[in-house]
Amino acid sequence: MINLKIPLIFLGLLLSACSEPDCPAGQSLNPVSGACIKAQAQVPASSVDAKLIRFVAIGDQGSGNEAQRQVGVAMGKVCQSLGGCDFGLLLGDNIYASGVSSVDDPLWVSDFEVPYSALKFPFFAVLGNHDLGMAAWVDLDQDKAGYQIGYSQKNPQWKMPARFYEFSAGPAHFVALDTNQILFGRDAEQRQAVATMLGAPDTRWKIAFGHHPYFSNGPHGNAGNYSGMAFLPIVNGEHIRSFFNDELCGKVDLYLSGHDHSRQDLIPDCQGTQFIVSGAGATTTTLEGKNPTYFESDEVGFLLVEATDTLLTIRFYDQNGTLDHKRSIKR
Repeated sequence: MINLKIPLIFLGLLLSACSEPDCPAGQSLNPVSGACIKAQAQVPASSVDAKLIRFVAIGDQGSGNEAQRQVGVAMGKVCQSLGGCDFGLLLGDNIYASGVSSVDDPLWVSDFEVPYSALKFPFFAVLGNHDLGMAAWVDLDQDKAGYQIGYSQKNPQWKMPARFYEFSAGPAHFVALDTNQILFGRDAEQRQAVATMLGAPDTRWKIAFGHHPYFSNGPHGNAGNYSGMAFLPIVNGEHIRSFFNDELCGKVDLYLSGHDHSRQDLIPDCQGTQFIVSGAGATTTTLEGKNPTYFESDEVGFLLVEATDTLLTIRFYDQNGTLDHKRSIKR
C-alpha cells in the first residue's frame, strides 16, 4: 500500500525551502549562521604531489561497527604499501542512524575518530540522507547539516566547509555535491555554483562526489526510478537525474557515490562520465540491478584512486585489504 502521507511531507518541505536566501555562485548557505560562505576547501599543500594524488573513498560508513574499523585498518595498510594517501572522501551517511545532535556528539568519536584517526590524512565529506534525520528520504533537520559543517572547525581531519563545495589537488579538481538538496529540487543555487566550478578552462581531471547515485545496481537503483518508484515524484530521484543530465554528464570525468551499500564500477552511459558506487564502508546490501559493470561486489570494502596528468587508476579493495578490481582510464 502506498503511504499517501509521503507526498504531503515533501510538499511541506519544498514550501518551507522557499524562505531560504539565495547565495552567489560559488557560495553555500551555512544552515546554522544563515550566512553565505565560500564553498571551497583546501588540501594541505605539503601533502600533495603536483603530478600524482592518491585518495580513498567510502560511503555509508558511519556505523561504529567492527566492519568499519576493519576497513579503516585496511585503508591504512594499503595506503602505506603504495607510498601513502593524500586524503579520503566520505560519500555521505557519515553518522547513522540520524546524524549528530551537536559538534560535540559522542558519535563523532565512535563513528569517525576511532575508525580513522590513525590514518593521519584529511577526509572531505558530503551529506547523506541519514545525516539529516532517521527517515530514509525525508530531509528532517537542517541543523544537522550545520553540525557536520561546524565540526570542521573542531577536528582538522574532517573537511566540510559547506553543503556543497570544491577543492583542487594535484592533477584533479573536485566538486562536492549535496544531493539531498538536489533530490528535493532545491538545487537552483547548487546548479549555478556547479556551473561556475566546472565552467573555467581546465586540463585537470574533474571528479564529482555526492551521496545519491545516478546509476546503481543496488536496491535504490537508478535516478528517476529509485527503489522502483518511478510513479512517485521526488522519491524516484527525478531531480537527481535531471541535475546530472544538465550539469555533470560529459562535464566531469568521474562521479563517486554511495547510498547503496556495495562496490560498483559501472560501464558509462552518460557522455563518457564514469560512475562508481563505493557505499560498503561498514555494511552491505544486495546487488539486483541490470546495469552493465566492469566490477561489482556486495562485500564490505573501499575504493582507492590514483590520478596523474594522463591516467586515472581505480582500485577496489575488500575489508582485509585484498585487491578485488583494478581499471585505468586514459585521458
